[in-house]
Amino acid sequence: MSLINDLINLNLSENTEKIIAEYIWIGGSGMDMRSKARTLPAPEMDPSKLPKWNYDGSSTEQATGDNSEISPQAVFRDPFRRGKNILVMCDMYTPSGDPIPTNKRFNAAKIFSNPEVVAEEPWFGIEQEYTLLQNGIKWPLGWPVGGYPGPQGPYYCGVGADKAFGREIVDAHYKACLYAGINVSGINGEVMPGQWEFQVGPVCGISSGDQVWMARYILERITEMAGAVLSFDPKPVSGDWNGAGAHTNYSTKSMRNDDGIQVIKKAIEKLSKRHKEHIAAYGKGNERRLTGLHETADINTFSWGVANRGASVRVGRDTEKAGKGYFEDRRPSSNMDPYTVTSMIAETTILWKP
Repeated sequence: MSLINDLINLNLSENTEKIIAEYIWIGGSGMDMRSKARTLPAPEMDPSKLPKWNYDGSSTEQATGDNSEISPQAVFRDPFRRGKNILVMCDMYTPSGDPIPTNKRFNAAKIFSNPEVVAEEPWFGIEQEYTLLQNGIKWPLGWPVGGYPGPQGPYYCGVGADKAFGREIVDAHYKACLYAGINVSGINGEVMPGQWEFQVGPVCGISSGDQVWMARYILERITEMAGAVLSFDPKPVSGDWNGAGAHTNYSTKSMRNDDGIQVIKKAIEKLSKRHKEHIAAYGKGNERRLTGLHETADINTFSWGVANRGASVRVGRDTEKAGKGYFEDRRPSSNMDPYTVTSMIAETTILWKP
C-alpha cells in the first residue's frame, strides 16, 4: 500500500507542465456523482477554455443508447484545487445545447440571476448531515454487526473511541474542502452514532449549491479511500434514532438590515403557503424522517418558532434579540438537491406574490 500511496502522491510539477482536470457531474438518480479525468497540456483556471467533453448518458440513466452523448459544461469561475490539478463541477446539456431534465442548476440559475434576487444578496448556510456505513454490510460505522450501540445522548459532538466513529474521515474531508477553496464553516458529530455533519456557508446565491455538491463529491472520494460507504439516506436506521437532514439557513439583505425580523416573518408566512410544494422537492424518503419526533416537525404541518428545533422553521434567539438576521428551514432532507432547495426558498421569499 505504501508504494501505491507514493504513486498517488507523486508531484507531477517536478517533471511536466501537464495537469489533470477532473470533470464532475450529477448522475441520473439526482444523488449519484460521476467523474472522469483528462490531461491538459498546461494549467488552466478559466472553465470556458477547458476542452468540451462528452460522456455516455445511457450508462448514467440520463439518455438512451441511440442518442447517448451528454456534454458536461464547467460552471465555476475558478475550479477547485487539487494540488496543481483541478476539480471542475459541471452541469449537463444535450449535444444541441439543451439542458437535460436532471440539470437542476439550469432553472436555479434563472432565479438567482433575477435582478430582484441579485439585489437581495441571498446568503445560504447548509448543514449537511450524513451517515458513515461499514462497507459490505451497510450498517453504521462503529455499530456492532447485527446489533445496536447504546442509546443516543453521548454521541452528539462526542469525543472518544466509543462515541466518535470515523473522525479520521471527517477531519480529512474538512481539510480537503478548505484546501480546495470550499467555504466549509465547521463540522460536528451528530446525535446518532456514525452520523456527522459539515456546514457550507455563508455562500451567496447559486454558489451555495455548487459548493455543497463539490463537498459531497470530495467526501465520497475520501470514504472510498477509507473503505467506508457514504449514505445520505434521511433515515438510515429505523427506530429511536435521529434522521439526517440538510437544514438550510437563509437571509437576505433586507433581513440583515435593521428591523429585518419583520421581513423574516413575512418570508416565513410565504413559505407556509407553499409547504406541500416544497416538501415534495425537499428530498426522497423525507416522510421517514419528518415524523414530529427526533427534533423534527410533522411532514404534513408547517410550523415555526424561536429556538424550536421541533418546528419546520426555526428563528434563533440571537435573531429575535437583534431584530434582524436569518432563519433556518429544517425541512430539507440530507439527500435534497441544494440547487432546488435554495432557489425555491429565494423564489418564494423574494419573487412570489401570494
